[in-house]
Amino acid sequence: MKTNSPIKRHQALVSFSKDHHFGLLLVWKIKQGLSNAVAPERISNYILYCFAEDLQHHFKEEEQLIFCKLSADDILRQQAEKDHQIIYGLIQQIRSDKNNEVLLTQFADKLQEHIRFEERILFNHLQKELTVSAMQIISTYTGSQAGDIDCRWQDIFWGIKNDGLQK
Repeated sequence: MKTNSPIKRHQALVSFSKDHHFGLLLVWKIKQGLSNAVAPERISNYILYCFAEDLQHHFKEEEQLIFCKLSADDILRQQAEKDHQIIYGLIQQIRSDKNNEVLLTQFADKLQEHIRFEERILFNHLQKELTVSAMQIISTYTGSQAGDIDCRWQDIFWGIKNDGLQK
């Protein structure tokens, strides 16, 4: 039986990995809301709030501090940039159609796939390819404030059962 040991993460990437935890928590909340038949507009509003308050900043930091450290023809950089563009596009679609459950599922699935790609593939690649000085520049990122987002959000839709009662 094969056991999966934890991936050793370079200290410069730890803040990004911590942000990814909150991204996966966002995915879980979306899926909870959908499985509990929460109105899609409520979930959409939360996604747009999280994007504006956290995820957009995280993406920009990745683009400015990480992706640009790889050559433009690096296939993993290209995949990461393509994923960001797809997610930006999904956010635009959600803004235009807040009642589309299919879009919400697509967003959750793509965000989860992207985070897993970065954690399991891209970050390992960076750790092998980048110089010490490049990693020092990346380490200037101190992380987002994702942990504080829910303190300012009142609609805890992911904590509602099908009967509409709070858990």
